[in-house]
Amino acid sequence: MEKKMVVMMSMILLIISANMDGVKADAFDCYDACSTACVNPDTRLMARCDRKCQIKCGPDLEANGHLK
Repeated sequence: MEKKMVVMMSMILLIISANMDGVKADAFDCYDACSTACVNPDTRLMARCDRKCQIKCGPDLEANGHLK
């Protein structure tokens, strides 16, 4: 009897959790999303990654039509 109750409660919790909406990851802008991935203990590599983000997400993207 006790085992049936545990299984039934587990099923109910599964059904409830399946209907819940999760938090969606969303970066506010291109530079924020790119620089978040630049975490590195080596400062040289981190600076290099940051520079690549500046180039990738520079202000000239609007002029080139790369924005969504």
